[in-house]
Amino acid sequence: MAFASFDARHASAPVSEINMVPLIDVMLVLLVIFIITAPLLTNAVKLELPKATSQVDQAKADKIEFAIDARGALFWNGERVTRDEASRRFASESRKQPQPAVHLRADQDVAYRVVAQVLADTAKAGLSKVGFISEPESGH
Repeated sequence: MAFASFDARHASAPVSEINMVPLIDVMLVLLVIFIITAPLLTNAVKLELPKATSQVDQAKADKIEFAIDARGALFWNGERVTRDEASRRFASESRKQPQPAVHLRADQDVAYRVVAQVLADTAKAGLSKVGFISEPESGH
């Protein structure tokens, strides 16, 4: 690759060759950039995927609809019960596998003491799945 000549005859002639040095420099820089950044672009997300089994699914647990009205009366799936009877039923339900979930509905005017007694009875019986059911608040 001749850039210039000391020969006066060829001094004014245009250079007809392409200068490849800048092109090679750019390509080498790009190659280095890709070599450095390629491992950074492949970041993996760790997932705990579910395990597939061929076993039969277990039966779903029942649910107990337990309600307390404004006067403090107790209802087991719509049937009125006393506190002692509810405690006995909680104890018998806690021995089932899987344990049923207790859905507790309490009137907003009921004394908290009654709700606390029911929660204590469920805990004493060994039931661990107790959920409160409420009405959504209406927007004003």
